[in-house]
Amino acid sequence: MKKLKKGWVEGGVQDFLNLSSADMAYIETKLALSRRLRLERETRNFTQTELAHRLGTSQSRVAKMEKGDSSVSIDLLLQAMFHLGLTPRQLARAFPPVQPTHA
Repeated sequence: MKKLKKGWVEGGVQDFLNLSSADMAYIETKLALSRRLRLERETRNFTQTELAHRLGTSQSRVAKMEKGDSSVSIDLLLQAMFHLGLTPRQLARAFPPVQPTHA
């Protein structure tokens, strides 16, 4: 956080919401999965309705999945990816490479 004039403080979402690094990692993971789901659906030329039919759910639920809505679990996102035929290795490409940390 950076202190500014007149008591204002400049910071990010993590600071504003007082989120831990673990909380941020969870949120970023969920958003990466949501983006990947949309990319995979579009790559296969499926509409949200077509994907919903394959998953046994509604189009509005797929829309929420693709937006990373808080009502959607990571488990549901993973199940949708597997229904699209992705392998765990392909799924891993949704995430940036991990940088080693020095203790």
